[in-house]
Amino acid sequence: METVSIDYGWLAFCMVLAGWLGFELIGKIPSQLHTPLMSGTNAISGITLVGALAALSYTTDAITEVLCYVAIFFAIINVVGGYCVTDRMLKMFKK
Repeated sequence: METVSIDYGWLAFCMVLAGWLGFELIGKIPSQLHTPLMSGTNAISGITLVGALAALSYTTDAITEVLCYVAIFFAIINVVGGYCVTDRMLKMFKK
């Protein structure tokens, strides 16, 4: 297996840009749409979870391992929380 060099500056830039864009987009969405969008967020977090697990299987770098574990942790929190919110929303429609 060949080693891959990682540019942490580029990764940090992407993370900051994604965080800023996410904050700006969520801030402009009406409150009635937040719960339905949680289902889409669950799908994205599932993709993040699979990607972090795949990256973890190929890495030999300690920093990358830590970042993969952090990504896995936050993706699991987001998926579980999203399903809890979606379940609560669906229970509101039952009689």
